[in-house]
Amino acid sequence: MNQTATPASLPPPSYADASLHAHIKRVKLGLFLSSLAACLGVSVIGGLMLGFAHILLGVFGMNGTQPFESTFRSGVLTGLQLAALNFVLFLVTVPAAWLALGLSIGRMPHRRIAARTPYIRWAAIWGAILVGGTTLIFGLIESIPTAFGALVSGAGVGALAGVGCGFLFYAIVRPDEQLRDVDISVF
Repeated sequence: MNQTATPASLPPPSYADASLHAHIKRVKLGLFLSSLAACLGVSVIGGLMLGFAHILLGVFGMNGTQPFESTFRSGVLTGLQLAALNFVLFLVTVPAAWLALGLSIGRMPHRRIAARTPYIRWAAIWGAILVGGTTLIFGLIESIPTAFGALVSGAGVGALAGVGCGFLFYAIVRPDEQLRDVDISVF
């Protein structure tokens, strides 16, 4: 057997500290709880914003519940209704959020990213993409203006829920503490 040694297959030098290759803990727990919080957060934020939108429409004397009205306003209300009912499809939304978060912020601790801002930013971006994309598709059933309104409201709700998920993931994993505890002394 003629095997050539690659740098990755060679043993580490005797002076190398094993803690440099430390295992980052609590990532899966953070992803699971963040995806559950995303599902619940989208529903709560969507419901609150839907109620607030109906109050505003009532104050200004507008009817927000006219059937088959293809306007931006009906799209916003459609997007908020879909977001408020997000918990109904939790068997789909929780794994989708887990996958999106796992492929974005779930990989950041292993890439030695310790700052809080990237976690929050990418969780908000993926929240906006997932919720906004879903509401856009359902808004397209009616018309383009409805789809645009649903996209705007869904992306807003998803981004707000994503911010909360980013904070939660960061608080659970605490990558700054796990990455800072590496000792590289040579004495």
